[in-house]
Amino acid sequence: MLAIILYDFEQTSNKKINNMLLKTNINYSPNFDSKKRSKKKIKFLVFHYTGMRSEKGAISRLTNIQSEVASHYFIKRSGEIINLVPDLYIAWHAGFSAWKKYSLLNQNSIGIEISNPGHQFGYKKFTKNQIRSLIRLSKYLIKKYNVNQNNILGHSDIAPLRKKDPGEKFPWEHLAKKNIGKWHRINKKKLKKLRNKECEKKNIKFFDYLFRIGYSKKYKELNPKKLIKAFQRRYRPQLINGRIDEECLLIAKNLV
Repeated sequence: MLAIILYDFEQTSNKKINNMLLKTNINYSPNFDSKKRSKKKIKFLVFHYTGMRSEKGAISRLTNIQSEVASHYFIKRSGEIINLVPDLYIAWHAGFSAWKKYSLLNQNSIGIEISNPGHQFGYKKFTKNQIRSLIRLSKYLIKKYNVNQNNILGHSDIAPLRKKDPGEKFPWEHLAKKNIGKWHRINKKKLKKLRNKECEKKNIKFFDYLFRIGYSKKYKELNPKKLIKAFQRRYRPQLINGRIDEECLLIAKNLV
């Protein structure tokens, strides 16, 4: 009953952030657990792209009880932020997922969907307005819930066997400069020289670095190539081939 009432309720809310107002429009989804969680349970931010042909269709799906999927926030191409599920309720956005000692990350995360057709329907660059809004929203959430920088993730980080989002066009490096998520500190010219340089004897070290970063060991056992691709989409988007080279190894070591 609560979900239906919330779904029918629409208004505008304003949240203070860095002495500025963060405006969010409310369009509640019924797709969340009815039991409220404590503030301390929130450990992660998870970024997604919608992966649908139209923005309107994506919003419709995320607010449709039959879809059984929703995020806490939705960022339109215009930069408008829609609050779909209140923070302290568990939204159904991550699915089967794992990171560090955590599994089924819905219970410990806030999900943010960013409007983008994704790889299946003509993957696009995210708009400047979207990234601007994402930065403001993320900073607000990081501060409110004391989220560790190591726990700001993409859907492909926590579910690499079935997800590619937010994808290689997502500006992780730019966000890291704004203190949102991790990035390596290695000279780009140095890295480029190591690209495609074989390092087969160091494969074990590479996966050890990945596990220390937070990637789940079970994904290596099931499909190591997809795990490598997830790492590359996040930290080496110039070449996503599922093969470990000296560049990938150095990046992983630096992140550790």
